[in-house]
Amino acid sequence: QIQLMESGGGSVQPGGSLRLSCVASTYTSSDNCMGWFRQAPGKEREGVAAIRTSTGYRVYADSARRRFTISRENEEKTVYLQIRDLRPEDTGMYFCAEAAPCAVTTVIPDQYTTWGQGTQVTVSS
Repeated sequence: QIQLMESGGGSVQPGGSLRLSCVASTYTSSDNCMGWFRQAPGKEREGVAAIRTSTGYRVYADSARRRFTISRENEEKTVYLQIRDLRPEDTGMYFCAEAAPCAVTTVIPDQYTTWGQGTQVTVSS
C-alpha cells in the first residue's frame, strides 16, 4: 500500500523560499497524478499544483501560478513543490496526495485518494 511522506516545511521570513518534498513508498499505478494541497488554520483544504508523473504535465491553481513550481523525479518516486517569495498567507499545512488512476490532472482534492501527513509551513517576520 502506498505511503506518502512530506518534508521540507519550516518557519521562514516573508520573501524566502522553500522546497517541499513528497516521497512515495510506491505508486499505485503508472497512470497516476500527484498533487500538492494546503490548509490554513480555519480554512478548507485547497489545491496548489498537480503533476501527471508519466508525462510531467502540470496544472496549477490560479493563486499558485506565479510563485509555485511542481516537479517530479520518477526514479525516486518523489514530487517537489518549490515556493518562492513566501508570504504570510502561505502559512499552513502542506499535503501531497496521489490520484490513481488519474483521468484528469487536477488540483481538486476530492479526486485524490491517498494522502500524506503533511508538513507545516509558517511564514512570519
